[in-house]
Amino acid sequence: MRYNIISYLIGEGFRNVLKNKKSTMISITTMCLTMLMFGAFFILGENINHIVTNIEKQQGMQAFIVKDATDEQIKKVEQEIMKIEGVNTTKYVSKEDALNQMKDDMKDHDKFMEGVTEDYVEASYTVTLTDLSLNKQVQQQIKDIRIDNKEIIDDIVATDSTIETLSSIAKGLRIGIFVILVALIIISIFIISNTIKLSVHARRKEISIMKYVGATNNFIRWPFVVEGMIIGIIAALITLIIVGFAYNAIAVQAVQVETLQKLNISLVSFADMINLILIMYLTIGIGIGVLGSGMSMRKYLEV
Repeated sequence: MRYNIISYLIGEGFRNVLKNKKSTMISITTMCLTMLMFGAFFILGENINHIVTNIEKQQGMQAFIVKDATDEQIKKVEQEIMKIEGVNTTKYVSKEDALNQMKDDMKDHDKFMEGVTEDYVEASYTVTLTDLSLNKQVQQQIKDIRIDNKEIIDDIVATDSTIETLSSIAKGLRIGIFVILVALIIISIFIISNTIKLSVHARRKEISIMKYVGATNNFIRWPFVVEGMIIGIIAALITLIIVGFAYNAIAVQAVQVETLQKLNISLVSFADMINLILIMYLTIGIGIGVLGSGMSMRKYLEV
């Protein structure tokens, strides 16, 4: 008997979707537009996080080693640096490499480099971070490194202002995107609720007759709830397809932009986001559909 009731309620939900084509199309269109905006800001947020993370990893500091350090001590420095929380990579720059880089930078002023040898430069490690907010903390820990009870780091050069600016921008963007997404969800619930309310209002006589013959509130409510869920699922799938094609088309053009290529910036592939986006769309679609139906029917189910 229970199986028959469930089948009936689900069947009624599908019949409502097909029978009330006008209100169904309005609800699906409204939900699709809302989800498109939500998807656009979500994807924008994901790419901003991806780009900022890549830039963070490229931002580094130069830890210069005292000139009289031995090869063994220099190797131990790298091991100690890699133990520090927040360190992403280390790259050794020998005295020879540093001198060649200096000569390359000063190639238009060769006379200033006359007589300059490796004795005038220091070996160093270029250190990149996993999180720019740990910049000052990591710098201090590197400065505190001791090898054979000896201070081994002579100086650290880092673009602190650039690092702090990137951290502030990243934090602000993430907060902004989050606020926008929350606002869109609230607006979506309001819009969809009112759209479904029109559909319920058009069938108020049908609801009154069902109550008159003794149908319980739950028995009346569930076909509408199922209808809302179906509309939500359809809207989610349609939006996912539109967003997928649109994003891939934009991404293909974006990777060809010369500025992005020079900065070595890539975009997140849609394949990497599709599972999360699908889950969110289904959750939002079904959730708004169910919530909208429930809120819209409350007035007509009052005893």
